Amino acid sequence: MTRMFDRRIYLMLMISLTISGFIVICTLGQSIQRQKLANRISFSVPEPVPVCEIREYNGRIGLFKSDSSTPYRVIEYDVALMPEFDREQLRDGVIMETEEELRRFIEDIAT
Repeated sequence: MTRMFDRRIYLMLMISLTISGFIVICTLGQSIQRQKLANRISFSVPEPVPVCEIREYNGRIGLFKSDSSTPYRVIEYDVALMPEFDREQLRDGVIMETEEELRRFIEDIAT
């Protein structure tokens, strides 16, 4: 009788280990698949293209597209009236990522 119980306990343990191993393997496989999908999604997001670069141009503020040497628009604001920090930034060039940023910048200068 005890031998029969030992056999049942052994079979129950083996079945439990088999089922547990199957669950662990399936979970790892799904986890790896989610990571691969997340990597594909993260690489497919395009980099934002800057709208324009703002630099000093003949004592005024110039809006430049790409690497152009001439501005497509000049804001008639005397750069000498700006704080030193802002003048330094304009000498180096400030990149505007969105139209909204550009609009806010122009509004800030106008007020």
